[in-house]
Amino acid sequence: MKRILGLVVALVMLVSIGTVGAAEDTKVTLEYWFALSGSLGEMVENLIANYNASQSDVEVIATYQGTYHETVGKVQQAIAAGTAPDVFMLERALVAYLADAGVLLDMQSYVDAAGMSDFFNPGLMGHSYFEGELISLPFNRSTPILHVNKTMLDELGLAVPDTWADLEAVANALIIKDGDETARYGVTMPYDTWYPIAMTTQAGGMLINEDQTDLGCIENGELVKALSFIKGLENDGALIYPPPGYGGDYCNQLFIEGKVGILFNSTGAIGGLKDLVDFEYVTAFLPQDVKRATPTGGANVAILTTTKHPDEAWGFIEWAMKDQEHGVLPFIVQSGYVPFADAFIESDAIQDLWAEFPMYRTAYEQLQYAIDTNKTIHWPELNVEMLTMIEAIMYDDADIPSAVEAFRDEAVRILSQ
Repeated sequence: MKRILGLVVALVMLVSIGTVGAAEDTKVTLEYWFALSGSLGEMVENLIANYNASQSDVEVIATYQGTYHETVGKVQQAIAAGTAPDVFMLERALVAYLADAGVLLDMQSYVDAAGMSDFFNPGLMGHSYFEGELISLPFNRSTPILHVNKTMLDELGLAVPDTWADLEAVANALIIKDGDETARYGVTMPYDTWYPIAMTTQAGGMLINEDQTDLGCIENGELVKALSFIKGLENDGALIYPPPGYGGDYCNQLFIEGKVGILFNSTGAIGGLKDLVDFEYVTAFLPQDVKRATPTGGANVAILTTTKHPDEAWGFIEWAMKDQEHGVLPFIVQSGYVPFADAFIESDAIQDLWAEFPMYRTAYEQLQYAIDTNKTIHWPELNVEMLTMIEAIMYDDADIPSAVEAFRDEAVRILSQ
């Protein structure tokens, strides 16, 4: 009898184990690749952990893959090898580059079914569409803004600059010389294409023309005007440009130490600045020339067409967008990235953040002037050539019209491919 009971128990245990195994086998696993490191990466991993804890049908495995460009390169290699992720973080200017290869899933039907057609701020949707398809959605998005040491300006009776002319006057007024050395500059900006693109648009131009065959900012001289303004500030001793190999962190440190009064940088820099400065710190729109304009930055989220689980991949994205307690909203509040939905703006979390730290509000309000002019499949190559031009002008004092014309030649060659 005992032997029979033992066999029955063993059989029940085998059935039970098989049932558990079967249940585990039905759980869908999604791979999510992201491109943020440090504390930002930890925030992303926390978001993923929240999603996994919210339900039992899907497990998302998040993996850091390096910088934005490194992540795109790895995605391309993984597609070829048949090991691609399901969902990934995609820098907004690289969306068209990948979309042209036909590897990004059109999410329009999912967005419509979820009632999210009007969910996203239009100012951040410029890089979400390609040839009529909705192939990426905002996630960790930003815009460049002015970061201002208002205490420094107040001491001299200066207002936060609203125009290029204001910026030139204020930046020059802030200069302090110590013999032949400069103890304080007026303004700084990172080595990047972002700021010349912004100023070219503010001058009334478009970096690339409508049919994407040429630079659209050449005939009326908007790019030359923008670069001449930046270089003129440096020649006046009002702008300190980071040395070769240095970028945003170098500029941020100058601002924190009071060695410069005005900083061009991303809204994402606020979190790293507000707790370190010992002066009144405010933010402002980028100064205007003939018009207000700002590019956008940061990354979107996209689903690859190679995924075996498109519904589950979308389910994860929808949850991240809609769950205001555990999804992307807490990540936005903690990081300083731009709230990309009206539902976020109306939340207590954002309203409380803006009440305590008004500098976070600037980037969102500036979105009404967002104009993205680098939406081309050739942007990775063009970006390299534009950086080469900026280096020649800012580091080697190259003749600006000649450097711009050389850039144009390369741009026309690249756009014709």
